[in-house]
Amino acid sequence: QLQLVESGGGSVHTGASLRLSCTASGRPFETYQMAWFRQSPGKEREYIASLNWSGRDTKYSDSAKGRFTISRDNAKSTAYLQMNDLEPGDTAVYYCAATGVALVTSWINDYDYWGQGTQVTVSA
Repeated sequence: QLQLVESGGGSVHTGASLRLSCTASGRPFETYQMAWFRQSPGKEREYIASLNWSGRDTKYSDSAKGRFTISRDNAKSTAYLQMNDLEPGDTAVYYCAATGVALVTSWINDYDYWGQGTQVTVSA
């Protein structure tokens, strides 16, 4: 069983940056595609970005392009989400997820393992 633990969330003001981390344990991290999703109160969980096992292939939602960067360090079994120029609309609980699917995917049902989430709050 793969366990995922997110960290790095917090409360910031508009225009700030945050870097979220997702540390994996329990199974070889490098065999999994990793992704980030987020969920705001009353809304469905929303895809942000994903990358394959090597980190060379990435995919982003339209809302994330240009502001968010997904990356990974297989030696540290950790995935990251660098978020820049944050806006109040980015306020949500952010989740990392993992799948054994090889091709980069944004489909939520492809992801088998989930972290507990980390809260990001952006105020004006």
